[in-house]
Amino acid sequence: MMWPPLARVKYEELREIPKQPEAKLMFGTSLALNYIVGPLLMFALAWIFLPDNVYFRIGLILVGVARCIAMVIVWNGLADGDAEYAAILVALNSVFQIALYSFYAYFLVAIASNWVSPGSGTEIRIGVWEVAQSVLIYLGLPFAMGIATRYLLLPRRGADWYNNKLMPVLGRVSLLALLFTIVVMFAFKGEYILDRPLDVVRIAIPLVFYFVIMFFLSFGLSIKLKFDYPHATAQSFTAASNNFELAIAVAIGVFGIGSLVAFAAVIGPLVEVPVLISLVNVALWIRKRYYGADGRLLSSPAAPARGE
Repeated sequence: MMWPPLARVKYEELREIPKQPEAKLMFGTSLALNYIVGPLLMFALAWIFLPDNVYFRIGLILVGVARCIAMVIVWNGLADGDAEYAAILVALNSVFQIALYSFYAYFLVAIASNWVSPGSGTEIRIGVWEVAQSVLIYLGLPFAMGIATRYLLLPRRGADWYNNKLMPVLGRVSLLALLFTIVVMFAFKGEYILDRPLDVVRIAIPLVFYFVIMFFLSFGLSIKLKFDYPHATAQSFTAASNNFELAIAVAIGVFGIGSLVAFAAVIGPLVEVPVLISLVNVALWIRKRYYGADGRLLSSPAAPARGE
C-alpha cells in the first residue's frame, strides 16, 4: 500500500528546494502548516467532537499527525498545481514522518491529552517504541523500497518506462492494497456500523471540518504571501490531506485490526475522497477569481462573470 507512492516520489529533486522562487518562505509555511497547525487542529477537533470516546479520539489524532504523501499528488494534479513542488513536499513529508511520527503521536495521545483532561491519556497505554515499530515497518521499509526502486530501475529502464508503464501498475497495487485493508476493516466492524451508524457520522464531522479549515487556511495564507497559483495549490492540498495508509497501519499495529481506534482511522479515506474532490473545484474557482492566465495573483480580484 505504501511502496508504490513512495516509489513515485522524485527524491532527486530535494536538492532543487533552494533554487525554487521564494523557497524558504514556501517551505517554512508548509512545515508550519503540516507539523504545527494540522496535528494541533485535528487534536482540538477530536476533543471538541469526541470528548467521550477515547478510542475514536486517538484514531483521529493518529490521522492528524500523518501528513499526506500519496493522494496529494492526485488532488494537486486535478487542480493544476505545481507537480514538482508537490513531489518535493511529499519526499520531505516522508522523511519527517519516519523521524517524528512516533514521538508526535505519543506526545498528543499520552501527554497532551492529560493536559486537557487529567487521566485521559492513561486510559490507553501507548509507547513511543510501539508506534515507532509500526512506522518503521509500514513507512520505513516501503520508503527504503521506494528509494531502491527509483534509483535501481529508473536509470536502467528510462523515465518513459518507469513513469508510464511501471508506475501505473504499482498504482493499481497500492489501490488494491488500500481497498483490501478497508474491506477487511469493515468486515470486522460491519455489524458495528449497521448498529451504530451515528458513530460513523460523529467521526466524519471533525474530518470534514479539518479538511475544509486546512484548505482555506493554507490557500488564504498563500494568497496573503503572494504565492502563485501552482505553488499555492500544491501547498494547500498537501496541508489539507493526510497519510491515511500510515495512520491505519499504526492503529492496526498498536491497537489491533478489530479496535475502535483502527475503525476511526479507516473512516478517513472514505471522507477525504468526496471532500477533496469538491475542494479541487474550489481551487479552480479561486484561480479564475484571483489569478491571471500566468498563475500570478491579480492586483484586485476578478469580477465574476454574469450568471456566476
